[in-house]
Amino acid sequence: MSLTAIARSLGLSVTTVSRALGGFSDVAAATRMRVEAEAERIGYHPHAAARRLRSGRSEAVGVVLPSGPGQFDDPFFLRLLGGIGAGLATHGFDLIVTAARPGAAEMAAYRHLAEGRRVDGFIVARTRQHDARIGWLLDRGMPFVAHGRTMEPRSYAHLDIDGEAAFAAATRRLIGFGHRRIGLINAPGELMFSHHRAAGWHAALAEAGLPPGPSAEGEATEETGMHLATRLLRAAEPPTALLCATDRLAVGALHAIGFAGLRAGQDISVIGYDNLPLSTYTDPPLTTIEQPIDRAAERLVQILMALLGGASPAGFADLWPARLVPRASDGPAPARSNRPRTGWTLQRPNRPSRGGHDVTGSNKT
Repeated sequence: MSLTAIARSLGLSVTTVSRALGGFSDVAAATRMRVEAEAERIGYHPHAAARRLRSGRSEAVGVVLPSGPGQFDDPFFLRLLGGIGAGLATHGFDLIVTAARPGAAEMAAYRHLAEGRRVDGFIVARTRQHDARIGWLLDRGMPFVAHGRTMEPRSYAHLDIDGEAAFAAATRRLIGFGHRRIGLINAPGELMFSHHRAAGWHAALAEAGLPPGPSAEGEATEETGMHLATRLLRAAEPPTALLCATDRLAVGALHAIGFAGLRAGQDISVIGYDNLPLSTYTDPPLTTIEQPIDRAAERLVQILMALLGGASPAGFADLWPARLVPRASDGPAPARSNRPRTGWTLQRPNRPSRGGHDVTGSNKT
């Protein structure tokens, strides 16, 4: 089947049929509907490459993951990318995902996709306080939406979850349980979400007249969470509660608590962030903060499609609330005599595989 067959059947020119199927605005709506109905009837589908050539678009959106190739196994972003890909497909767009280490390699990946016209726009993942990617895209007028905010003073489209308010609320919850020494295990400080979550922790402690508890930061992995929690628990005045910037860090903290012979939720409280599926199956189940991943993916696609349609980025600055999901890993502060002791020896577990792991006896995942 061809454009010629449709044109002959409807008594139209091939050019009119082509422009109707290409979505050009100079074709009357009634004519476009007739052409689309006839194309559907005879089973005609426009050649994708030819359509892209006519429109000057790639019909693809790029995401550059800030990690080395083959090293990005964050379950939060895997779920977010799945939702983004499904949403783009409903608009006839493809999702192109690549990975590059932050810095020169990352910017080279953006240039490769943008200057080679391989994508029409970007979704920027895991924003930083001072983010060169945002400035580069703004300077070039490239359509994009960021998942998160930055310190960039210029207006740009973004969707963020209010991590500052969420961590303030979580800290108040622990204070309400009687905790007075609340520690923080954070992701690297240059990440904007780390900055916001730490700010919420600080604000709630100050509001209650409490000094900041002990804190540590590192890559948001289970292994990092285990080692940072171990360090904090070995302090002369260990915390009675830990806020963790991600569920993966919290899972590592639960490992450290278990290896120290302590009980999460009784000897020490732990709260995570993300509400990943694994948080239901830790021992004990993890109290955490949920952000609407699937709805965020849908909204990011909506915003980018609007930008590609000519909308101003100034109209898109979404900030959504998060929701605390209470489970069994937090609770009343222990009596002083039951607080974690110093001087214990950590039993090192086997190094976890990159895809997740089980620990015999504790059933943490």
